[in-house]
Amino acid sequence: MKVTLEELKKYRTQGNPKGITSVCSAHPLVLKAALRLGRDHQSSVLIEATCNQVNHQGGYTGMKPDDFAHLVFSLAKTEQCPEDLITLGGDHLGPNPWKHLSANEAMDEAEKMVIAYIKAGFRKIHIDTSMGCKGEPPALDDQIVSQRAVRLIQAAEKVAADSDKKKPLYIIGTEVPPPGGADHVITSLEPTKAEAAAQTLKIHQDALCAIGLEDVTHRLLGLVVQPGVEYGNWDIVYYDREKARSLSNSLDTESNLVFEAHSTDYQGVHYLSQLVEDGYAILKVGPELTFAVRECLFALDHIASEVFSDYSYRYLQNGLENLMLAKPNYWNSHYHGNAHECYLLRHYSLSDRIRYYWADPKANEYVQTLLSKIKGATVPAPLMMQYLPGAEHFSKKSFDPEEVIIWYVQKVLKSYHKACHLD
Repeated sequence: MKVTLEELKKYRTQGNPKGITSVCSAHPLVLKAALRLGRDHQSSVLIEATCNQVNHQGGYTGMKPDDFAHLVFSLAKTEQCPEDLITLGGDHLGPNPWKHLSANEAMDEAEKMVIAYIKAGFRKIHIDTSMGCKGEPPALDDQIVSQRAVRLIQAAEKVAADSDKKKPLYIIGTEVPPPGGADHVITSLEPTKAEAAAQTLKIHQDALCAIGLEDVTHRLLGLVVQPGVEYGNWDIVYYDREKARSLSNSLDTESNLVFEAHSTDYQGVHYLSQLVEDGYAILKVGPELTFAVRECLFALDHIASEVFSDYSYRYLQNGLENLMLAKPNYWNSHYHGNAHECYLLRHYSLSDRIRYYWADPKANEYVQTLLSKIKGATVPAPLMMQYLPGAEHFSKKSFDPEEVIIWYVQKVLKSYHKACHLD
């Protein structure tokens, strides 16, 4: 069932809430899994790139917005997913990648990034200017956040008009979880206060109207709030709908909005369904999907170690360990503890910072060596039962490891699809 972003508000007000999964990943196998699921169910495929991952300077993937869009639509053609099912989004678009610079310098770069996203055809734009820059406090007040957000929206509107693009749909909000999840122990979270959410919305609406962008207020698709869900390295805080009841009920007076929930990874169907029913219609997921890729690859690494006498024991995992130690910048400020604790975090943390390494040529070499070794082999069913329970059916035919990984990722995506009430 295809549900568009604009229709989410209608379904909620009609008492038949539906949701859309926001797939926040640049991993080709994750993208293939999402596009294939959209094709098979004829449902919307919302794929988002984050500011650190993809920007006008390349981001950690080395891709600019045009490159990312080309990747998605090339894969869509391969997977025979109709383009009209696909929406591209930009996540956390703001100064975050350049917050070590002065505010003026960081915002100049953020503006260039937003312009690049719009020119590349991204339509759903999450504006996040909540972080402080050099010399500023880590979190800023709503007035400063709204002023900076409006600057980026103004730039996006001008580019969209000049290039005859569809008018963008915007997500705003100041209570934004950190991209990629928390990096500290968490046991509980307080949901956003309903009054704070209302104030954030009003301040942004007033700021837009003050510069003649009233039309944009009708394209404010949703508000990022904290419903009380998060994950850390080892911990998951599950949704408590009673604790968030006041916030959820506040949507009753805002018929033109839905809430966007970040860091919904690892919640599972039960809690995801409750989130959708309570008005959190856009569910963002990213690390759980690449965590699934990593789980499956490590399992295949074990299987190859057992099946092939000339395959080094845990070749892929050991290679990645060496790579992460040689290039620690993506994990060393996030993982803390003794040597063994940091080892465990590098490979198994729920925040899955190993995902930053998949685009590295050396990591790609390790993966391709594994996939080439096991492709077409006969894998005994008991080994699949041992390392990938439920995947035994793949042992009955010529083994295709990419198909196994896509199947494994789709297990996560199907839980989101079910929670969004799209069947």
